[in-house]
Order: sequence, then structure tokens, then C-alpha cells
Amino acid sequence: MKNRLKPGNLIKLFLLIAIIMAAAKSNAQQIKPTSSGYATANGTKVYYEVYGEGKPIVLLHGAYYTIEMNWAQLIPELAKTRKVIALELQGHGHTPYSDRKLSRATLASDVEQVMNYLKIDSADVAGYSFGGQIAYQFAIQSPKRLRKLVIISAAYKTEGWVPEVSNVFKIMKPEFLANSPMQVAYNAVAPDKTKWTKFVEQMIASAGEPFNLGDENIAKITAPVLIISGDNDGMDKIELAKTYKLLGGGVAADMQPMPKSHLAIVPNQTHVSLMKQTKIIFEYLDAFLQ
Repeated sequence: MKNRLKPGNLIKLFLLIAIIMAAAKSNAQQIKPTSSGYATANGTKVYYEVYGEGKPIVLLHGAYYTIEMNWAQLIPELAKTRKVIALELQGHGHTPYSDRKLSRATLASDVEQVMNYLKIDSADVAGYSFGGQIAYQFAIQSPKRLRKLVIISAAYKTEGWVPEVSNVFKIMKPEFLANSPMQVAYNAVAPDKTKWTKFVEQMIASAGEPFNLGDENIAKITAPVLIISGDNDGMDKIELAKTYKLLGGGVAADMQPMPKSHLAIVPNQTHVSLMKQTKIIFEYLDAFLQ
């Protein structure tokens, strides 16, 4: 009889992987932003950092992450030829906690407000995990502001994850993240460290609610989309193939034009470890964004 992970053990395993990966030191050259600050957005304010010069690309981090935790290795590479705008979403990092309802539509609107503040008409947008959900929403509601879309290990609906992942979301508790690298990073930059528990409770409540941005809305995305997924990152690969099909992919390109959207499955990678494959991700991004 096969042993199956109980929900509690599954959470411990998930967090153990996250802690190990988040604690790993970056070997990349560290660079400082050319500018940083806050932009007013929908009744709150959103922290941003800008690096480099060139065509703009907006980076949206994963849940509980800061800019540094998520993008420290990738920003120096992108900033060599691009203007990189990295945001910290509601309650994350430097961006203050807000009682405002945590909705994907509002967060995507926040992204647009930051672009307005920085006088950026349109940009490429890349999102990882939770940030990928917001990137999908941005593509749906602000299509004229989007050039190309990059989705890294993220789904636009609950069914996009394997059941084990959805089950973890349902039984998460704030104490599971106590004293984790996520909290350490939060405490280092948050404007009010006492809001940590409220912030985590808000994120957990959002993650536990089933969501679906709509197959019909994904099919209407006109911008080219690059999807990057680890082969064992918790995403349901059958659903992922359907997503790619909605975006015009999954064709016999020897007999018809190559789709403008791309799908990359990176072998031997988990949800957390995938984001650490800087060289691989940068090569995919660089080729696609050209």
C-alpha cells in the first residue's frame, strides 16, 4: 500500500522547500535601482524599483515574496538592455498592508496605475506564481497597455493546479510561516512589521477561494504569451496544454504558421526551484522578448 502525504506533512514539505530555496544566496551581481518610490493606486500606495534603460518590462513577484527574493538574480541580466520596473504588490515588502479587499482585478489595476505614474504607455509584463495570476488579469483588463506577457509557474484558475496544491491552500495557517525567510524579508523592509499576521491571513483567505479568470478571456488575449513551467511544479499539465491551445498553440507548425505564443516545460524543476534557474529563464525571456 502506498504511503500518502497527509495535508499537514504536505504543508511542512512545501514550506521546507520554500525555506531552503528562499534562503539560498544569490550569486548574481547585485545592482541598485536607478530610482524607487511609491505610486498612489486605488486608495493605497505601491512600492516600485526601476533598473536600467530600454524597452520597459514589469516584474510581478510570487506570494509572500519581495522584489529581492523573487528577482535578485534576474534583474541584473534584464537591466543590461531593458528598463525593469519591479513592483511589490499589496501588503508585500515595502508596500503597506491594506484592509482593501485583495482582488486580482484591483491588483492588476494597481499595476496600471504604477505605469501611469512612471509615464509608461505599454510594457512587457512577467509574473511568477501569484504574480502570474495578476499578469493574466492585467492582460485581460488592460490589453492596450501590454506588449508581451510572460507567465512563470502560474495558473489563471484553481483547476490549473494539481489537487495537492489546492488542498495545501485550503489548510494553510499563519503559524506555518512564522519566522520563515518570508517573514524575515518582510520584517526587513515592511513599513509596519506588526501587520505580518494580518497580511498572511489576508493572503491565505484569498488563496483558499476558488477562482477562474475565464477560458474565454484567456482566448481573447492578443499579445504574444510565453508560459514557463517546471515539469513537477504543481501545475496540471493537461490544463496547461489546454491553456496553450487557447492562446493559439499546440498546432502542427510544419504545416501552418508557428504560433506567436510559446510554451516551455523545464525538466526536473519544482515550483520553487524553477525560479532559481536564472540562466534558463533569462534565455527563454530574452529570445521571446526580442
